[in-house]
Amino acid sequence: MKVIKRDGRAVDYDRKKIAVAIEKANKEVNSNEKAKKKEIATIQKYIEDLNKKRMLVEDIQDIIEFKLMEAGRFELAKKYIVYRYNRMLVRKQNTTDESILGLIRNSNKELMEENSNKNAVIASTQRDLIAGEVSKDLTKRLLLPEKISKAHDAGILHFHDADYFLQPIFNCCLINIGDMLDNGTVMNGKMIESPKSFQVACTVMTQIIAAVASSQYGGQSVDVRHLGKYLRKSYNKFYKELVDKYKDKMPDDLIVSIAKDRLQSELAAGVQTIQYQINTLMTTNGQSPFVTLFLNLDANDEYLEENAMIVEEILKQRYQGIKNEKGVYITPAFPKLIYVLDEHNCLKGGKYDYLTRLAVKCSSKRMYPDYISAKKMRENYEGNVFSPMGCRSFLAPWKDEDGKYVFEGRFNQGVVSLNLPQIALYAKKDMDKFFKLLDERLELCFEAIMCRHYSLLGTTSDISPVHWKYGAIARLKSGEKIDKLLKGGYSSISLGYIGIYEMTKAMLGVSHTTKKGKEFALKVMTYLRETCERWKKETGIGFALYGTPAESLCYRFASIDKEIFGEVKDVTDKGYYTNSYHVDVREHIDAFKKLEFESEFQKISSGGAISYIEIPNMKNNLEALESLVKFIYDNIQYAEFNTKSDYCHVCDFDGEIKINDKYEWECPNCGNTDKNKMNVARRTCGYLGENFWNVGKTKEIKSRVTHL
Repeated sequence: MKVIKRDGRAVDYDRKKIAVAIEKANKEVNSNEKAKKKEIATIQKYIEDLNKKRMLVEDIQDIIEFKLMEAGRFELAKKYIVYRYNRMLVRKQNTTDESILGLIRNSNKELMEENSNKNAVIASTQRDLIAGEVSKDLTKRLLLPEKISKAHDAGILHFHDADYFLQPIFNCCLINIGDMLDNGTVMNGKMIESPKSFQVACTVMTQIIAAVASSQYGGQSVDVRHLGKYLRKSYNKFYKELVDKYKDKMPDDLIVSIAKDRLQSELAAGVQTIQYQINTLMTTNGQSPFVTLFLNLDANDEYLEENAMIVEEILKQRYQGIKNEKGVYITPAFPKLIYVLDEHNCLKGGKYDYLTRLAVKCSSKRMYPDYISAKKMRENYEGNVFSPMGCRSFLAPWKDEDGKYVFEGRFNQGVVSLNLPQIALYAKKDMDKFFKLLDERLELCFEAIMCRHYSLLGTTSDISPVHWKYGAIARLKSGEKIDKLLKGGYSSISLGYIGIYEMTKAMLGVSHTTKKGKEFALKVMTYLRETCERWKKETGIGFALYGTPAESLCYRFASIDKEIFGEVKDVTDKGYYTNSYHVDVREHIDAFKKLEFESEFQKISSGGAISYIEIPNMKNNLEALESLVKFIYDNIQYAEFNTKSDYCHVCDFDGEIKINDKYEWECPNCGNTDKNKMNVARRTCGYLGENFWNVGKTKEIKSRVTHL
């Protein structure tokens, strides 16, 4: 028989535990009230004679209470009932006091550092974080089934964004910015009509972004190709004004030249508006909007040339950076940029290769943009190219009643992630046990995910007018329910997963980069994908397998498992689990092979997939970066360059910090030499192994890049 614990785990029935529980109650009563060993054995036999394959632990405890009273052990039964009740109170007691007070005192480091675009010191952000702690407490104690809360605490799964579960709001989306700009929108009860110029369109777009961010908890993405129309409107306006005024006074080619000059100034001002507005606006949850700009040049776009100009200006301004309070140019966290590689810009002699070279130059200094291969994406998504949502999760293709593919104006309902290494550690290399436990935990994940879905059912459009009434997602009537947008695959809901590498190590003792390990890893990935497809058929909801970055969750799962299993080589001993299917940083694999290997996993993980390439000294490796970009186009759908960059906390300088004549690290911008006030990148050879710092005779940091 299997006993189903409160956290959802299925464990083997152990008759000794019944005896232990009754003996604890025995200690609380007089000797004449104690249950005798024969009576305890009778209770055990009764439970076993039921011949059930599975029993809830609560049902077993109910039987114990009933049998104690049946035997006349009323005082003992009372003690047992009181003990159970007290344990329930402990499970449901308020848990927010210390976390909130720690936030106010600036001592709750976990809460203060959970989000890169939230400054947990300022009052408005603290107010949102305090509300989030209250929401998490109510979610854990009252809103979620107890077994889901327990499974979350045990690291079996992770119920993402519990700090927003109290309200009927969703995760992330693709804003239908084209509809909102072309047909107007309403914000704060005020009508905003379609813009007449590029500058105004940029301003309206940033206001929409801020309004959308204030009523959801995840990221959002905006396709900037919708701005091309408004850049042309500005040019036509400038040209007409000049013609009306100077038609008989200057030649047309001069008028065109002046109009283009004015347009260039408006283009720069509009893009600057986007960059500075996004970085200076504060949403109602006390943070900058979590937004991604999608830079895709569609060869069939009527405004292709205008959009090429917009993309170029965005990349130029991102390369320059944005000034901080000290007037130093730094890399802004937002907006994130995603650049699409296609036939005309994949560095093979295409018309727009110059933009890709600018993108690579920008990546070398500012880490962005990320890169999407239109070629590979069309293979994976029925010929479509579209942006991931702000959280980097992808929507499945969906057609409207006219058979037209629709992506913008769609959203993700929420995420629950599964801890794969923990399953492998419990299975102890037993494959049958692994897949049996995987099935049990997937059912737990399904129940948790459906909690997200049910919390949104019945929500009316008035809960967030900018989303549901005024175009970001839909144009519903006032008071209309959003339910039809939750079903039929229009929106997605995500099953995340962590630690394919560690799972394979725990089960087979080898990495998933080996032939044996890869077969097992792909088998598990395929099983997860098939499970999502089965759930989709059973429910009509757009389930998706989500394999994008998990950030702090990688550390949380690893920390929990280390407490349970101790230090397990290549699994819990590292202090983190790898994101999704990624190759662990300690694997000696070059960048090209890493991308080629991970591409096989990306196409399975269609609800979200990205691959990272760690490159030291990116500023001096433009040729290598361009080679990688070419490789990305032909081999993998979605990739990003990464590095450990230098940074001075005194002046926010993020250039290269070198060693001075005194053999000290010294910021070239402000002269700071305090090592505690700067981060200095490790100059490594592509994997996190031996450092190559040489501060001897040459006084320079030597670096080798052996894997590129």
